[in-house]
Amino acid sequence: MSTAGPLQGAKAPSGGSATPKESRLGAMPALELKDLRKSFGKTEIIRGCSLQVAQGERIAVIGPNGAGKSTLFNLISGRFAPTSGEVLLNGHRIDGKKPFEINRLGLSRSFQITNIFPKLSVFENLRCGVLWSLGYKYTFLKFLADLDDANERAEQLLQMIRLHKKRDVLAMNLTYAEQRALEVGITIAGGANVILLDEPTAGMSREETRRFIELIKEVTVGKTLLTVEHDMGVVFGLADKIAVVVYGEIIAYDTPERVRANQRVQEAYLGSSVAHQQAGGH
Repeated sequence: MSTAGPLQGAKAPSGGSATPKESRLGAMPALELKDLRKSFGKTEIIRGCSLQVAQGERIAVIGPNGAGKSTLFNLISGRFAPTSGEVLLNGHRIDGKKPFEINRLGLSRSFQITNIFPKLSVFENLRCGVLWSLGYKYTFLKFLADLDDANERAEQLLQMIRLHKKRDVLAMNLTYAEQRALEVGITIAGGANVILLDEPTAGMSREETRRFIELIKEVTVGKTLLTVEHDMGVVFGLADKIAVVVYGEIIAYDTPERVRANQRVQEAYLGSSVAHQQAGGH
């Protein structure tokens, strides 16, 4: 795992609230968690998470393995129902709704494992993602080739994710990085304004990661982004704010600079990695 640089010379942040003042005083949050909890049997995995994400913000969710990051994403996207607490999307409660219902309300998610249609072309994959947002649902009164609006939007997405030269290539024949780019295209195809990306750069080379982060920045302009990421170089280069999850709790939620300087975060998560790096480890 890549790590952040040394924490020397940083000033300790004041406060440490999990709901930043800017979000509380601004417009309605794009996404809000209120005392969210999830237990499996007697084991509590998510322990009272509260969070406000402003419209258009890019948030990175970080934490050690087993901290509850994927469970938190599963609660937000509807794969799990919370034990208690609330999830609000643009001010409307979505906790307890099914994933497809949440998607139709404007939240879309990609997964750690690439989730595409391998035997369809790049263009056909993107068109599948577009169809619902244009109101075609699953009943087509016209042949797909005649759906001009869907085809035009799919062509636009091809350009956005820089796969226009691979338009008619089967998804299974793309490189891994290209498949991840295609998945991002599918994720944004439906027009959701809140995007969840689960470890989008996992398995990529350093150069692939650099290009992919630039792509994510471009295609999510104007959208709200939450991403789970282990590569600290990616986190500090992409995020407006960082939420640090440890043992199912958000122990810090602030700008990258303030999170980097937060003593509790250093002790619980970043510190061990930085200490190892300073000692000459990799």
